[in-house]
Amino acid sequence: MMNSFNKRLKLMTTSAALALILAGAPQAYAATPADTLVLAWAIDDIITLDPGEAFEISTAEVTANTYSKLVALDPADTSKVIGDLAESWTISDDGLTYTFKLKSGLKFASGNPITAADVAYSFERAVKLDKSPAFLLTQFGLTGDNVTEKAKATDDTTFVLTVDKAYAPSFVLNVLTSTVASVVDKVLVTEKAKAMTPTAEYKYDTDFGNEFLKTGYAGSGPFKIREWRANEVVVLERNDNFYGEKAKLARVIYRYMKESAGQRLALENGDIDVARNLEPGDFEAVSKKEGIATTSAPKGTLYYFSLNQKNPNLAKPEVIEAFKYLVDYDALGETLIKGIGSIHQTFLPSGQLGALEDKPYKLDVAKAKELLAKAGLADGFTVTMDVRNTQPVTGIAENVQQTLAQAGIKLEIIPGDGKQTLTKFRARQHDIYIGQWGSDYFDPNSNAETFTFNPDNSDEGKNKTLAWRNAWDPTELSAKTAAALLEKDTAKRAAIYEDLQKQVLATGPFVMIFQQTEIAGYSDKVKDYKLGPSFDTNFVYTVSKD
Repeated sequence: MMNSFNKRLKLMTTSAALALILAGAPQAYAATPADTLVLAWAIDDIITLDPGEAFEISTAEVTANTYSKLVALDPADTSKVIGDLAESWTISDDGLTYTFKLKSGLKFASGNPITAADVAYSFERAVKLDKSPAFLLTQFGLTGDNVTEKAKATDDTTFVLTVDKAYAPSFVLNVLTSTVASVVDKVLVTEKAKAMTPTAEYKYDTDFGNEFLKTGYAGSGPFKIREWRANEVVVLERNDNFYGEKAKLARVIYRYMKESAGQRLALENGDIDVARNLEPGDFEAVSKKEGIATTSAPKGTLYYFSLNQKNPNLAKPEVIEAFKYLVDYDALGETLIKGIGSIHQTFLPSGQLGALEDKPYKLDVAKAKELLAKAGLADGFTVTMDVRNTQPVTGIAENVQQTLAQAGIKLEIIPGDGKQTLTKFRARQHDIYIGQWGSDYFDPNSNAETFTFNPDNSDEGKNKTLAWRNAWDPTELSAKTAAALLEKDTAKRAAIYEDLQKQVLATGPFVMIFQQTEIAGYSDKVKDYKLGPSFDTNFVYTVSKD
């Protein structure tokens, strides 16, 4: 792969500086080219680039800049949905049928025309692949058996989606702005799938190009994916077939850099254009540096740790409550997350319908010991926590390790990169997992569903929500979550989500810590660089450089 990649680099540019940037060697720096944006970011959570499978924060940003969907959030007002590939849409009187008309003259990056058949294929493959994000579409009643009838093209420019219940239209449309609804090039994906080397496990007609799209590209966004090398680099290149305003830069490079100090040094030296993982002290330092600007944006992203209910100690209600009293929220707010987040203890981020700001928990070791004694664990116990080796996650885990020890709980931290920790978490093989959750779409159901909905708690369960990953079976809450989707009265719907948050706050195996404020330092040569309210609204196609 390395040799073929280097050959392609020569085709991309004659700039020796760019070649050095992409080489990946920690000490190999060079001034960034004028037509290229170089961002330093911890992209070790990327597992796949297939929008039908991807469910990671870094990938959400990459796909948002490289794939198009039927509809998208309005960047100027995220409470609204606007057309992307869709020119218009109508909803039947019974609220079950959504008919989308596509814009004319659309093309994929490959040059193939975009038709409603591509949209239908994209829905079909996502449902039939049945990967982590599939539940976002299957919640509408789509199954492998009915998807070709319920999500179909009636002609080249008309796509019809039939849902099983009369959901609030805003909910349906918001779901269709999520990564899993990205439209892929059916012709290209099918060709690539057929060309893959056959194996006993691989069948192109059931794989739907997943093997190709794990590292390949078949989209129509303002950029196309040129290359991804795990824990090294993602390279985007301008898509001149994009139907909208063309990207101002020729390429965008996400360079894997984990440490805040390294990012700060590279930014100050002009070796990168944007630093994305600055810790509070480094962010403050670069903000005072001539030639560097800073920006920030509140994110609908929450940091939490969760307790796997397969562990008998962690499944005790008193232990769950004790953990919530063994976090030094005040200390974290004043140090590790200062300027990059605010303490938040409920599962809906501030700004979403029904979000609560309740913060009933504080560090109280005596209270925690009392609860542990009631659980028959007065002498404590030993437990592990899987931790992605980036900040502030590592620092939070170490802080929690110290406070747990005060109550007799010995916490063993198991470090790993984003891919390792996520894979173990998704297989329900952890004791405790610490991480972040970003809303998949701008509707309270995005978070309510993942924290409270688990209709099948078996290892074979299809809805792999966070409740499922932690083997938590909140039967009553699952029913309330489903009912909220059919409530047309906004105030009543908000009240349902408020009640759900209160119940999870009291009994759920989730210790919510803070809501993220994303920050970045960037060269003042960079123009129009903005952070959105979610990672899939961090658009880079509008960025230019002096």
